[in-house]
Amino acid sequence: MGYAPSPRPTFSEPTHRPYASVTRHLWGDPEAGEVADWIYVSSAAIHHIVFGLAPGGWFRHSDSFRTIFAADELLYVVSGEMILSNPQTGEVHLIRKGEAAFFRRDTWHHAFNQSSELLKVSEFFSPPPSQGTSGAYAQTKPNLTLSRYGQDEALGRWPMERAAIEAAQTIRVLRDSDLLWRREGSALVGLYASTEYLTAGRIHLQAGQRSDVHAHGGDESLLLLEGTLNIHCPEKEGQQWFELTPQDGFYVPAGARHQYYNMTGQPVTALFGVAPKYLT
Repeated sequence: MGYAPSPRPTFSEPTHRPYASVTRHLWGDPEAGEVADWIYVSSAAIHHIVFGLAPGGWFRHSDSFRTIFAADELLYVVSGEMILSNPQTGEVHLIRKGEAAFFRRDTWHHAFNQSSELLKVSEFFSPPPSQGTSGAYAQTKPNLTLSRYGQDEALGRWPMERAAIEAAQTIRVLRDSDLLWRREGSALVGLYASTEYLTAGRIHLQAGQRSDVHAHGGDESLLLLEGTLNIHCPEKEGQQWFELTPQDGFYVPAGARHQYYNMTGQPVTALFGVAPKYLT
């Protein structure tokens, strides 16, 4: 299949995105590999998908599908294990379920399923494709003709010069110990990354807890990982109270007030991305 822009589901008000109705998309070719996308939202501010790779699957790049974009990207492994590499620098990173990776614009990247199950990865991407930052931008970059999968320059220097080697890397692997924590109402919020374009992290609610009523200075997309999450949108016309189960998403446009509730006895964990500004 040749390159074609992916669908861009966009909404003007807070919107529940049940997993069963999330937009599906398949892309790739024999050289780049084949990738299944679940597209939760692709607004003028944020692009949020989950991509899937079958066991033994991968995506690299081809002339038609160049994996280098003008955006900040946060990738979180929902299931399976992922090898993420920068084929230009030779970086290779192993990212397990519940871990994340972050990189900035102009970073070549390849991904490989390192597990025997479906690899599913939640991706927050900003500035989004609607701003010309994805496939159209990639076609303006020279194609990478040689892919490296190892940092030969680190041989003979590891781990003695680990700090210098890691400081030069373009991809950051982020685990629980790397989160920047905040308390918002009774909700615990951990940030993986916060830049001028994108803030992405996790929200945790224990039994009976709720967040503050709040709004963001950018569009928000959320993916529920565990538990049952209720969301109240007090200023929305029509339905204001929503219930999410795992793999459901929710979109909140910039400035829309909303509040998260855990009405059950089980913990709630959700991923979120906000672009461009977290605070109003």
